[in-house]
Amino acid sequence: MNPAVGVIALVLVSLATAAIGFYGLRISRTTGDFYVASRTVKPWWNASAIGGEYLSAASFLGVAGLILLSGTDALWFPVGYTAGYLMLLLFVAAPLRRSGAYTIPDFTEARLDSRAVRRVTSVVVVVVGWLYIVPQLHGAALTIRITTGLPAWVGSVAVVVVVCLTVVAGGMRSITFVQAFQFWLKLTALAVPVLFIVFTLAGDGSAPAAPAVVNPTGLAPAGPYQNISLLVALLFGTLGLPHVLVRFYTNPDGHSARRTTLIVLGLLSVFYLFPTAYGLVGRMFAPELARSGQADAVVLLLPGQLIGGTAGDLLSALVVAGAFAAFLSTTSGLVVSLAGVISQDVLGGGVRGFRLAAVVSAVVPLGFAVMTDSLALAGSVGLVFAFTASSVCPVLLLGIWWRGLTDAGAIAGMVTGGVLCGGAMVWGTVLGAAGTPFWLAQPAAWTVPAAFAVTVLVSRGTKHRIPLTMSRVMTRLHTPERPLMTER
Repeated sequence: MNPAVGVIALVLVSLATAAIGFYGLRISRTTGDFYVASRTVKPWWNASAIGGEYLSAASFLGVAGLILLSGTDALWFPVGYTAGYLMLLLFVAAPLRRSGAYTIPDFTEARLDSRAVRRVTSVVVVVVGWLYIVPQLHGAALTIRITTGLPAWVGSVAVVVVVCLTVVAGGMRSITFVQAFQFWLKLTALAVPVLFIVFTLAGDGSAPAAPAVVNPTGLAPAGPYQNISLLVALLFGTLGLPHVLVRFYTNPDGHSARRTTLIVLGLLSVFYLFPTAYGLVGRMFAPELARSGQADAVVLLLPGQLIGGTAGDLLSALVVAGAFAAFLSTTSGLVVSLAGVISQDVLGGGVRGFRLAAVVSAVVPLGFAVMTDSLALAGSVGLVFAFTASSVCPVLLLGIWWRGLTDAGAIAGMVTGGVLCGGAMVWGTVLGAAGTPFWLAQPAAWTVPAAFAVTVLVSRGTKHRIPLTMSRVMTRLHTPERPLMTER
């Protein structure tokens, strides 16, 4: 691929993102605009924006790379990513929207009437967000290095600069427009090149090479335990992702939140067809990418390798633009959600506090990303899902559906799940992929049940701490409002 083509693609998508973000500044004036777009985002817009922020580096690059390495074993990733939204639809979307909260800490404080729970939730949410941002910046570094030959850190810094500009400019209102645009760009950037490749190869009658035979690293599922643990992480982890949950606060009502989730399920189902196709085409026609350690770059390299010439450069440029959009959209969603938490809990809220918090939210993970090497993208994000499933998810699900939850139980559960899963992640990093036991490489199968069990047991032992406001809050969460009724 011509390096100039990659640079042009990155510049164009960055300029388009900044332009749309600054457009949002024209209509972002109030605190509600910055935090939750004044709760006026319609289902189609919101679904597109959710698709934009949810489909991260792991989805755009990592899924294809894992399928190239592991074949059908890696299909659990797109299945789990998509099925997580079914869990959201059934258990979380509408009640969370009815809560009227701005952030997850807002919800836990209102539900449990406890400032201590709010503080612990805030710390956990910030940790989850930063853990999730780092793989996005690693993906940007990989893309820059592979496609332009520039130093890898340039990609990470470019993502942070563009995200800070767009988030500071218009907050959630602005980011909604940006992410909706970026979802359709990502879908087009994957679909057009892979369809072109498939039709070209079919027309030429090209014969596939022998499939790649590669040991699938400790990050890829290899047996029943790993498959079950991965699904637990993805299904329950989706319920606790701060940048996903904050999106439901932007819907006008609970009915719209459910419609949004249904549309997202459809959009994700279509999207994941294309990374899967890249992985399968790579196994058949470019297995050397797996053997050379470039599995995560298969989406970036296939058009130039299998098509070549001007057409290959143009298709590669489209893929690069889509990849950069993936890093920008997910990072911006995370920064918005973290800025809401940090500004309210540390900086006193308001637009000025939101903007300062947004910069902090982006710069801290940039430091970690520059100092660390990338793991396999889908696998590293899968571990973040496991951490979220073990910490945020239990208090969220039990807070919505169980009247017996107490502040002591919520704190004990979050701390237990976070320490167990975080410890497994650190231990696995120290040991390396080859030396990590399978139960540490995929810890969700035991850390999530442990977190739920501790939350329930401690809550039962502290029944006297059930808040007096519990009945009123639970009634609000589970009383359907009329469709399209807006909050005053």
